[in-house]
Amino acid sequence: MSVSPDFQTAHDAWRATRMAKLTAPDGWLNLQGRWWIAPGQTLTIGNGADCDARLAEGPALLGRLDLTGLETARFTAADGTVQELDRATGGFSWSADRFLLEITALNDLRSLRIRDTGSEAPAQRGPIPFFPLNPELRLTARWAPLPAPISLTVDTMIGIPTKVPVTHSATLTVGGHEMQLLPTYGSADRPQFVIRDLTSMDDTYAHSRFIFGEDVTADSVVIDFNRAVNPPCAFTRHAVCPLPPRENLFPLRIEAGERRLG
Repeated sequence: MSVSPDFQTAHDAWRATRMAKLTAPDGWLNLQGRWWIAPGQTLTIGNGADCDARLAEGPALLGRLDLTGLETARFTAADGTVQELDRATGGFSWSADRFLLEITALNDLRSLRIRDTGSEAPAQRGPIPFFPLNPELRLTARWAPLPAPISLTVDTMIGIPTKVPVTHSATLTVGGHEMQLLPTYGSADRPQFVIRDLTSMDDTYAHSRFIFGEDVTADSVVIDFNRAVNPPCAFTRHAVCPLPPRENLFPLRIEAGERRLG
């Protein structure tokens, strides 16, 4: 397959951005753990043997997290400094020492997730294997609102389903198959499609891959399968990833994008 220099250059730039985000301090490669917490509960955090959220490295006690409600919490650092946290104001992410902490939500469940900005794991991440570039798999799909918005039940990697609003669909033809894909996450100008195709049996991540729509207009969206990526769960067991809805299951092999990690 002939690839033009412009297409190759654009893909190389996209790939560099992809790796920069993946290996960033708030990327997916330096996660230390995920700990469930319910309102009224407290987690002590640190390297100490008696800590509830025990870190592989760091101070014996980093601090204490009190979940005061589904949307509010309090973090008390080891030196006694208190930080009030409020999800409504975007305050469910904070830093302490070299660690980035966040309280994540899945339905009415909450969990603490911690990243270590001093971790060497991002620097040790080798290149992600890719299929050869195929310009024919950069497609413009028909982008249209659904007759009425729906609330779609999406399963997750940990077996806890969640509901997501869906307002549009993207219709395209791949390998002779017309598909009406549903975007379950993302934003209006960057809808996210969770897909799976037959390469998942042997060549790509078994559960799913993600593609983000590009160049969205009132009636079209570009879907570039060369930019299909492994989900966070391919890199860490501390992520919670959605699974594809049945509409996004391809009955064919799409040999483009990121392959299964070695």
